[in-house]
Amino acid sequence: MVALMALLGLVAGHQVRALADAYDDLASPPSWPPGVELLTAAVTALTAWLAGPPYAGLALAGTALAVIDWRTTLLPDAITLPAYPIIALTLLPTGELPRALLGAAALAAVYGLLWFARPAAMGLGDVKLAGLIGMAAAAMSWQTWVAAAFAGQVLGALYAVALLLTGRGDRHTQFPFGPFMLLGAFVALCLGW
Repeated sequence: MVALMALLGLVAGHQVRALADAYDDLASPPSWPPGVELLTAAVTALTAWLAGPPYAGLALAGTALAVIDWRTTLLPDAITLPAYPIIALTLLPTGELPRALLGAAALAAVYGLLWFARPAAMGLGDVKLAGLIGMAAAAMSWQTWVAAAFAGQVLGALYAVALLLTGRGDRHTQFPFGPFMLLGAFVALCLGW
């Protein structure tokens, strides 16, 4: 099953690269090794192996969103919004869809409050992404939901501190937050916190 998920991720990785290129005006031609394809395959296989195949939907959508956000600072609705029903369908076998939907609404609400408090520091795309993360994490457990919610914040803060310490940024430097949210979610899901 893990090998099948890795193959699925490798094939989907080509589409992830094409999507990222479509949103990035400065997209470079495909390179060797095919980094986006290998990243998608690795994330999908690792998630399916450690968290379970139902979470592969978030792995695929999340990899696409992380790559696009890192390259363009955008989390496009054209990917985020259709991912909601797709991830909900992949989570059906867990038997925890009501809890997953509640988790989606709760984490989106938390990020919505953060956005409302400081709209210059966070985009609405992060709020919509939080719903996807909350859905997958809550389907596993509420503990995973809490870990996923905090892990993204901690990883983003560590990156900001690293920018400050290396002199590559100041306290006003903006960076894409979606990849850190997703990395935190994948760690929480894969470790089953």
